[in-house]
Amino acid sequence: MNRFRRLFQKPNRKAFIPFWMLGDPDPDRSLLIIKALLDGGADALELGIPFSDPIADGPTIQRSAQRALAAGASMDRALELLERLRQETDVPIGLLVYYNLIYQRGLDEFCRQVRDVGVDAVLAADLPIEESDGLEQSLRAHDVGCVHLVAPNTPPSRALHLIERSTAFAYVLSTFGTTGARAQLDPSTERRIRRLRACTDRPLVVGFGISRPDQAQALYQAGADGVIVGSALVRSTEPYFDDPPALFDAIKNFVREFHREEVRESC
Repeated sequence: MNRFRRLFQKPNRKAFIPFWMLGDPDPDRSLLIIKALLDGGADALELGIPFSDPIADGPTIQRSAQRALAAGASMDRALELLERLRQETDVPIGLLVYYNLIYQRGLDEFCRQVRDVGVDAVLAADLPIEESDGLEQSLRAHDVGCVHLVAPNTPPSRALHLIERSTAFAYVLSTFGTTGARAQLDPSTERRIRRLRACTDRPLVVGFGISRPDQAQALYQAGADGVIVGSALVRSTEPYFDDPPALFDAIKNFVREFHREEVRESC
């Protein structure tokens, strides 16, 4: 069974899923940072493959991708990092990737390679569902999960179609626009999660804009199975890149704060 599906089948399990860009700020520190996320208690990982034109990402994640590219990031190096990471953890790993990178490698070759390094799910952030049949078929043939995005203005019938086509989990966007931490989430996000939850038992994971544990808790209570946090994590750790002990402490504390809020609210 796909590791994400196994994670979300656990009773009352709410998954905190941090995002990190593979290769940021360089390959070695990137791997150590991801290990620190795991040491802090991350339930799963969403990892990005650096791309020069990340249209879904705001300034913080764009900086992350540019640092990784400047340090020599490539698809092959990302796969090497994933292979090394999988040797040390069994948590679910999802990839956020732009379709140009998949297309250039070839669908079947890409899917075979990510399967071989232990990836559990792939989200092609800029690929609409109308164009996704080929990728979905290749992912299915290689036993890798598929993730689709559900936007705030997605009509209900289309949202359910996207959710049904998502074989690992559906990625529900909390806000319009690109990635980036928001001080406040639109109250309509919680209502939308409740409506979707009433219509499906498939895993729903919310991302884009989440920056605080209380925001995550509100989404859990609305029916989300997990949250993905990237920009707030990157922004809070950028000042410590040249101070590894402080960097790793900041990362672990960031993850623990999200879990601490979950425990306090559930008591």
